[in-house]
Amino acid sequence: MPRGEHADSVRAYALKNYIEPARKAGLATVKIRAGDIHAALEFSRRHPLVCAALTAMSFRREHNLELLHTEGPGQSSTTRFTFGLGMVGPK
Repeated sequence: MPRGEHADSVRAYALKNYIEPARKAGLATVKIRAGDIHAALEFSRRHPLVCAALTAMSFRREHNLELLHTEGPGQSSTTRFTFGLGMVGPK
């Protein structure tokens, strides 16, 4: 799978399994751990790719996300991202 497709799969997984459920639950923020997505997608040594895909400005713009906080070492399995979910559509 080409690199771009890996990044797309990371973003699609994060959207489906973290962002959309958090929005449906009415949460204002969601935390995503890079290692959890890495494991779910059965990647091998692609933690930097997972982190880069999650922090991409295009991903945040497209889904109205704000990166509020990053915890842990640079780009590793234990890196955690806290996203503000913003408003989606009219209330």
